[in-house]
Amino acid sequence: MDLDVFVTTHRIEWDRLDHLLHRGRDLTGAEADELVALYQRTATHLSLIQSSAPDPQLTARLTQLVARARATVTGTRRASWRDAVRFLTAGFPAAVYRSRHWWIPTAVLSTVLAAVIGWWIGTHPEVQASIAAPDDLRSMTRPGGEYEAYYSSHPAASFAAQVWTNNAQAAAMCLVLGAFLCVPVIWILFMNVLNLGVGIGLMSSAGRLDTFLGLVLPHGLLELTAVFVAAGTGLRLGWTVIDPGPRTRRAALAQQGRAALGMAIGLALVLFVSGLIEGFVTPSGLPTWGRITIGIGAELAFLAYVYIIGGRAARAGDTGDVEAGEQSAELPSAA
Repeated sequence: MDLDVFVTTHRIEWDRLDHLLHRGRDLTGAEADELVALYQRTATHLSLIQSSAPDPQLTARLTQLVARARATVTGTRRASWRDAVRFLTAGFPAAVYRSRHWWIPTAVLSTVLAAVIGWWIGTHPEVQASIAAPDDLRSMTRPGGEYEAYYSSHPAASFAAQVWTNNAQAAAMCLVLGAFLCVPVIWILFMNVLNLGVGIGLMSSAGRLDTFLGLVLPHGLLELTAVFVAAGTGLRLGWTVIDPGPRTRRAALAQQGRAALGMAIGLALVLFVSGLIEGFVTPSGLPTWGRITIGIGAELAFLAYVYIIGGRAARAGDTGDVEAGEQSAELPSAA
């Protein structure tokens, strides 16, 4: 493509679009229609220039012009309670449901790995000795020891807030770092699994595995599910970098990235609930069966929320992405 000829041919259209944009709201009906048509043509021109004859200065000018035109054509709106309700009743559960093929295998493999690590540590004294000295191990695993005292080491409210903050950060890191070809997500997930496996192994070697599970299960079921969802979503985002499918890599990452951002907000709410359970239920005087029942109830409620509400929204076409009108315009691709 001869860039000089192309610019000479279409400069009048770009200048006219710029003029109409400066007019703002003082447009007649015919001028508004003309603005829309010029916006569409200019977007196509920008795509052609980017693919056939990239020129930094011209590309920058047309990019700015197209962005201004899109803002004028589509308008802007403020977030409302309707957006929050739609997010909680459709967008978030649909996103979790649609990513189940990633986070369910992640959950299964992680649970199996934690059990294997726990068995290995629990049945091999030499491995236990490499973790800590015998006196330190007894201090951790004895009745009233560090594993038990951990859950009552701070006032319930501040402990719940601390737990929520730490878990929300871990989930957010899984979601954000997934774009780096999955490697950071695998590392974060492995460290969580390793910590769980060590606890299982040490407490089982002391004959107190039932006590450990009674402390972990009430909040851990929901908490670990949220971490697995975050890790699975991060892995899915990383795989999108490797294999974007039929879409361009940029478009695929944009969609998955927006869904992951929404997922981070939703999972923060889920982890807030698990933090409340960990802060107020786990260290409470309730019998073990009562605490575990609360944990199982919270887990089943979340799964029902995902599979019933989220499944229905997903089948209706909701992807967890923002509404079409709020998405960035995708320029047409040149053949």
